[in-house]
Amino acid sequence: MENIHLKVDGMTCANCALTINKYLDKKGMQNVKVNPIDGDVSFEMIEGTPKDELIKGINDLGYKVVAESKGEIPEKQKFLNTQVGRFFFCLPFTLVLMLHMLESWIHIHFLMNPWWQFAICLPVYLMGMSFFGKSAIKSLRNGLPNMNVLITIGASAAFIYSFVGALIGQGHEYMFYETAATIITLVFFGNYMEDASIQSTQRALKSLVKSQKVMANMIAFDENHQEIIFPIENTQLKVGDLILVRSGEQVPIDCKILWGDAHVNEALLTGESIPVHKIQKDKVIGGSIVETGQIKAQVTAVGDDTVLSGILNLVKQAQGEKPPIQHLADKISAIFVPAVIGIAVITFIANYIYLGTFTPSLMRSIAVLVIACPCAMGLATPAAIAVGLGRAARTGILFRNAKSLENFRTIKQVVFDKTGTLTTGSFKLASHQIFEMEEKEWQSIVYSLERYSNHPIAQCVSASFKTKDEIRWSSIEEVKGLGMKGIDKDGNTFWAGSYKIVSAITTESMHNVYIVKNDELIGWIDVEDELRPEAKDVITYLHSVGIKSVLLSGDRQEKCDHIAKLLGIDVVIAEQTPEEKLEKIAALNAIEPTAMVGDGINDAPALAKATIGISLSDASQLAIQSAQVVLMSQGLKKLPTALGLGKHTYITIKQNLFWAFFYNIIAIPIAALGFLTPTFGALVMGLSDVVLAINSVRLFFKKVI
Repeated sequence: MENIHLKVDGMTCANCALTINKYLDKKGMQNVKVNPIDGDVSFEMIEGTPKDELIKGINDLGYKVVAESKGEIPEKQKFLNTQVGRFFFCLPFTLVLMLHMLESWIHIHFLMNPWWQFAICLPVYLMGMSFFGKSAIKSLRNGLPNMNVLITIGASAAFIYSFVGALIGQGHEYMFYETAATIITLVFFGNYMEDASIQSTQRALKSLVKSQKVMANMIAFDENHQEIIFPIENTQLKVGDLILVRSGEQVPIDCKILWGDAHVNEALLTGESIPVHKIQKDKVIGGSIVETGQIKAQVTAVGDDTVLSGILNLVKQAQGEKPPIQHLADKISAIFVPAVIGIAVITFIANYIYLGTFTPSLMRSIAVLVIACPCAMGLATPAAIAVGLGRAARTGILFRNAKSLENFRTIKQVVFDKTGTLTTGSFKLASHQIFEMEEKEWQSIVYSLERYSNHPIAQCVSASFKTKDEIRWSSIEEVKGLGMKGIDKDGNTFWAGSYKIVSAITTESMHNVYIVKNDELIGWIDVEDELRPEAKDVITYLHSVGIKSVLLSGDRQEKCDHIAKLLGIDVVIAEQTPEEKLEKIAALNAIEPTAMVGDGINDAPALAKATIGISLSDASQLAIQSAQVVLMSQGLKKLPTALGLGKHTYITIKQNLFWAFFYNIIAIPIAALGFLTPTFGALVMGLSDVVLAINSVRLFFKKVI
């Protein structure tokens, strides 16, 4: 399988996206995602399938592939190939034709001639048919009629009716050229307004995109080993290159500090406005800003491997997903155009029977065609999802798919892992006890054993008891599940380990590290994992909105109970293996929708099993890959925002769908009864999507918690 990414121009509604989706499905493509908001199309292509054939097929559907790979910049379109260009081309002709409607006040002799009106209207009609007509024919040929079919039939009916009247010498009674021109011009204007409004839903994403390509100060050395600094575009950097970032500059790419320190603002990526102090060996994310200080750093990731690219890819993939609520709208959109054509035919027949005249009946049926708006139903969900995901990304919350954004509204309980999730994962010495030994000698034994272990508790202990009087061991080894074992030159055996090494000689099981010499307990050490400062507030918030909290950990019952008491957690499930965690999550899910927050390798199965798996950005890669949501700000403080965004995005989707259905249910009968002219109908239809986009953009500013 090869992952293919295309940028497609010409999608005006969800039916367009559905057409491309069905075409690629029919060709055997896998995991097809089509985003009508920004034209992104991605799919997995079976090896050996000619890509050029697929691109030609999409172009033959009435759309245009303008870029063939991710990150490729589409060619700038000619002015007349844009909606605003088409609108301004048609506008002068249409305004002249509209003067005909003011003949009682302004008498322009040549406008009374139907052939002059034909000549003025023809450029507008041809421009309209080159866009709407071409798209309509191709959509009909593929069995998925889009809204352009309605526009084409409506404008063509008015144009042809007027033209036939001119041919039979009764043009003065059949002059509706201004209706045809106005429909086309106003729909171009509506499409432009719609595009502008929909694009505003992408602004959070655009601010991230702008940060992808910047200049960097690359460090090189001449033949005399003298340092040379020269500017280079960050896209040209490779892993291992050295760069200089000065105060006030943007970090051009992901890197690790080799020299210097700085306060770095990562708000663009994490939503956290307070600058973070970074020192030697710390990693810095591309796109963040060095507010004070100066650093020399080594590039650690380029291209799609950078954090910023990962964010953009996640958000775009999620925007291409359809949450469950959209499926009903898709089904209705698929049959909407044929249904409206049927209603227009019935409108014409019924009015002709009732009124007994052809012209008013035709105008009413045209009004039905041009006022109907399938776009609103198709864009109701994508517009809200685009804003919700964009705001989430800007705030430091990443959703892997749109479904998880919607699912947040159903969550009734949140399950937390302990270490690294509710706590920082950084240990500090709490207390220690020494038996029958000088403290200096005891500290030397502890330090000499623990310095050889990579375990976080061992590192904390060795840092706390660091001394120059180190013991030279004859042998030293780490015994999995027990601890560190060392034998000195005199043959004495020392241990620093868990309760398992002393279970036969003491019943005190509460301590973290036990120190043993020749099977005799000579001391113990307690460390404590610092609680995340935001943990208490997050638990309090969950309780305030009626969400139950659960602590699920592999740690000892006593420690878990202590943490739960400090934070006010409702339920404690301790001493669980990864397999048991998975079973517990499955059982909790069966009772009510459950979110799981974790960060360790052993949390990955449970994260995947939960209704929504939530990982922290400093978690293990396996945990991040298993989660549907990643909190980028290295803590829990964004969890309430994620919950609130999920809830309010769903509310916005429901509001948009209500507007889309309500508009069509009300507008079509009004047009059918003759209360709206085709001209006014075209204007209202164009603005209907703008209302929907404005409502979606409100989500960007709305208070969600």
